[in-house]
Amino acid sequence: MNPPEITGEAAGEVSRLVPDVETLARRLADVDYLVDEGLATSMFLSLRLPQPLLLEGEAGVGKTEAAKSLAAVLDTPLVRLQCYEGIDAAEALYEWNYPRQLLSIRLADSSDSTLGEEELFGPDYLIRRPLLRALEHPGPRPAVLLIDEIDRADDDFEAFLLELLAEASVTIPELGTITATHPPIIVLTSNRTRDLHDAVKRRCLYRWIDYPTAEREVEIVRRRVKGASRTLAVEVADAVSRMRDSDVQKPPGIAEAIDWLAALSLLGIERLDAAAVNLTLGSVLKYDEDQEVIRAVGLEQLARSGG
Repeated sequence: MNPPEITGEAAGEVSRLVPDVETLARRLADVDYLVDEGLATSMFLSLRLPQPLLLEGEAGVGKTEAAKSLAAVLDTPLVRLQCYEGIDAAEALYEWNYPRQLLSIRLADSSDSTLGEEELFGPDYLIRRPLLRALEHPGPRPAVLLIDEIDRADDDFEAFLLELLAEASVTIPELGTITATHPPIIVLTSNRTRDLHDAVKRRCLYRWIDYPTAEREVEIVRRRVKGASRTLAVEVADAVSRMRDSDVQKPPGIAEAIDWLAALSLLGIERLDAAAVNLTLGSVLKYDEDQEVIRAVGLEQLARSGG
């Protein structure tokens, strides 16, 4: 099945802002999101084909930030659906405003009038959840719909999403099929806690996001922590890399590296040593067991690049 086309004014707006891969990469860098050529190409194809983009990778490598940055580049709303175990259509798509319906019925009864079913189950009584809000976005540019951590949802919810991913439309029994006039740019993220169904993957472009190189990570964290010294950023990136290579159960991502550098900078720490690591380890490792692993190895060993 072909993906829904972005046509007319919306297509013109998108192509004007991102005419090629290089321009997209540059505009992403302007909003402090740095990409390699592979990720830039995947994001460009997702915008221009258009086709949903499935981003997988370890927690904290920048998957969610990719969607946020696309919305910033296009100057369009980001509509985020945070998935979790047990999420269903009522929480993701719509539900009826039952208190308002009941109030309307009572008001009608008090005035000896009646309300038809088509009135009670019309747009005025509909509570729009993220998926429906993204489909009904009026433009001129399509909204960016972030379906975050889809691997936390179950198989039934994946099946529910197939119509949206394939046709940018959803079916509401009382209203019929609603199709987007400006199909949203859809980004799905997964930490791969479980495998997604093939039917979802077939409808998406796919990109695995790995941890950045040490040099790229230094550049990323310095962009996010304004005024941080390069020396300290290098030492943080080096220490974080050592943590990822250790036996911790939750390796720190880029987000944790940014948090750590920000904490160190706020405390006025200029070089990373064992004392500084001891004071701020909770900024980068969020599990006591992981902190014990690192302390057992030795904080001096972790901070050895800091002298």
